[in-house]
Amino acid sequence: MNGPRRPGEHPALPVAPEELARDVAAVAAAGADAVHLHVKDAAGADTLGAAAMAEVLAAVRAAAPAVPVGVTTGAWAVPDPARRTAAVRSWRGSVLLPDFASVNWHEDGADDVAGTLLDLGVGVEAGLWHPAGAGAWLASPHRDRCLRVLLELPDGPDEREVQPRAEELLRLVRRAQRDGGREVPVLLHGEGTSTWAALRLAGGRGLATRIGLEDVLVLPDGSPAAGNAALVRAARDLLRSPA
Repeated sequence: MNGPRRPGEHPALPVAPEELARDVAAVAAAGADAVHLHVKDAAGADTLGAAAMAEVLAAVRAAAPAVPVGVTTGAWAVPDPARRTAAVRSWRGSVLLPDFASVNWHEDGADDVAGTLLDLGVGVEAGLWHPAGAGAWLASPHRDRCLRVLLELPDGPDEREVQPRAEELLRLVRRAQRDGGREVPVLLHGEGTSTWAALRLAGGRGLATRIGLEDVLVLPDGSPAAGNAALVRAARDLLRSPA
């Protein structure tokens, strides 16, 4: 929904708990069946703080109680791996926990963060950005306990480059099944230039996907998106249209 973006990057970027709550209700009405959001501190930067997390979850669940809510554990919020794991562990004292959280496997400390989330009963999305991250996930003791794999294609590649990059990551993920692991569901999405091509590819392959201001600020025709709900509606229209 908002990602690591800071206030001012888009006029409709949700930052405060009440803004996130309104947006979750809006995207659910537009057809989203789950949300991924970043909890912010008073300055608008990502935080893993338990109090801020609880405040956001309380607001969101009051506005849209049936919508599963995921959050980030990105290292940019708490760069030190031990402190990041401790921050996640501090959520234990809250009566409100996210349904799932993304863990980027190219980041130091990913296994510890994932293990802590699983101990809390929070689902883990394995964020795989490139082959090195996929390799780390393949070797992880938590690999087969993940809720799903989140294949994330970067900003920069043009439409012709999206499919080969995605296929490379998909081959690595499917190696886990060939090695005797369980088949972990895959969600494919892109950022910036790769966003809409990745979404079309995901739809064509029967994979889950996502969309939001975290990923892109424009609609498929290049015009500015009014907000998250507009992006969800555009994505649904695109996925319903013939290839």
